[in-house]
Amino acid sequence: MTNAAVLAALADPTRRTVFERLRRGPASVGEVAADLPVSRPAVSQHLKVLKLAGLVIDRPNGARRVYYIDPDGLGELRRWLDQFWDDALEAFKNEVEMPKKVRGRRKS
Repeated sequence: MTNAAVLAALADPTRRTVFERLRRGPASVGEVAADLPVSRPAVSQHLKVLKLAGLVIDRPNGARRVYYIDPDGLGELRRWLDQFWDDALEAFKNEVEMPKKVRGRRKS
């Protein structure tokens, strides 16, 4: 999985909705598709893209497959996003800790 694949997978609004529904817990295609304005086959295709991106996993449960959010894939994305927060927080810390005289002279 690459971050580009994850971001591309989540760029589609319907796919994001499918992914967000799995936040409630494991679900079959039919359960995910309930109340969505798309067909079950379309939901299956969205789940396939999410799976290929490493965001969901599936397991057989009788005659159906149950989908789950993959914590490993999500963790990788989170680590990637956290680096931006780390950089922003470090810049904020440096700005706050800068002596007031110097900070007042800086131009934006």
